Amino acid sequence: MEVNPPKQEHLLALKVMRLTKPTLFTNIPVTCEEKDLPGELFNQLMRDDPSTVNGAEILMLGEMLTLPQNFGNIFLGETFSSYISVHNDSSQVVKDILVKADLQTSSQRLNLSASSAAVAELKPDCCIDDVIHHEVKEIGTHILVCAVSYTTQNGEKMYFRKFFKFQVLKPLDVKTKFYNAETDEVFLEAQIQNITNSPMFMEKVSLEPSIMYNVAELNSVNQAGESISTFGSRAYLQPMDTRQYLYCLKPKKEFAEKAGIIKGVTVIGKLDIVWKTNLGERGRLQTSQLQRMAPGYGDVRLSLEAIPDTVTLEEPFHITCKITNCSSERTMDLVLEMCNTNSVHWCGISGRQLGKLHPSSSLCLALTLLSSVQGLQSVSGLRLTDTFLKRTYEYDDIAQVCVVSSAVKMEN
Repeated sequence: MEVNPPKQEHLLALKVMRLTKPTLFTNIPVTCEEKDLPGELFNQLMRDDPSTVNGAEILMLGEMLTLPQNFGNIFLGETFSSYISVHNDSSQVVKDILVKADLQTSSQRLNLSASSAAVAELKPDCCIDDVIHHEVKEIGTHILVCAVSYTTQNGEKMYFRKFFKFQVLKPLDVKTKFYNAETDEVFLEAQIQNITNSPMFMEKVSLEPSIMYNVAELNSVNQAGESISTFGSRAYLQPMDTRQYLYCLKPKKEFAEKAGIIKGVTVIGKLDIVWKTNLGERGRLQTSQLQRMAPGYGDVRLSLEAIPDTVTLEEPFHITCKITNCSSERTMDLVLEMCNTNSVHWCGISGRQLGKLHPSSSLCLALTLLSSVQGLQSVSGLRLTDTFLKRTYEYDDIAQVCVVSSAVKMEN
């Protein structure tokens, strides 16, 4: 009968430990009222407990630190740190020791070893230590593969490895909304929710625009010459809380003048989010390129370049319109018609020729109106006709103006 030889035990022992910061000690308070049987006994015990906070003994939060008792959670954007130790448990000298640490994700395998050189020898009861760091950039299952190879005194080459599996969770839920303004500006609202079980200190939330845009943050107000955050002095985001950040993107001058280019731009930029957790552990996330739905203006686009907010009743006021030929191939011959409404009346000649408008080019028109009704009134009634194709484009509710009487105007 054939007998399998016994499996040879390795001379080296491998230990892998995750490096994390300690946490605040939490106690479970046991208290009662004075009229109860224990009286002041429980309360006095809590006051004498060195782990409690003086004056706040009944709170669970203590003032001592405790070492982590388990692996804990790892979130996307944080730095995973691990301590790797190889110890010589035998009584003989081991040679040519090579320790290799790889991190296997769903898409790649990364080498995290600080050095690829082998250690010449390791004496009994000595060890080789290494600390590895990796900024986690993928969610899902991660496997830390630690491999050790060495040579015994007899010249026998030995090899073994161990696997350590852990899950990487998503710390934030990011949702975006876009609003395309008539002036080619794009407003972005970013909703950021903390989906972890601990509060976060939001160190930075910024938008890195694409090459065609400049960005302005709208998350602060000016009070007495000082910029004050709309979120207040505390930048903490509690678990499951959501915060909205607003940004305005304006096309750069060299691109704004080319209507055909800026019209089809869908890539806006990417968000850069930096936060810190309980004891200052830093995390960072950068979203992929954010994309909007490009607005459809048709063949001809009419936008307002200038319009007053408040006008006087039955007094002329002026607006400036910009007409753009959004076609990339076809020249247009445009005729402008102005149709009065019940409250707003156009001043000037209707049906005038604007001339030829070449592809991707624009022209500006200064127009005059007056309103016969007070209140918030809509500017409507512009018609553009392309005489080449006999096609008419109608523009109603272009903008709104507040119409006030002359007496109110004087008081203001």
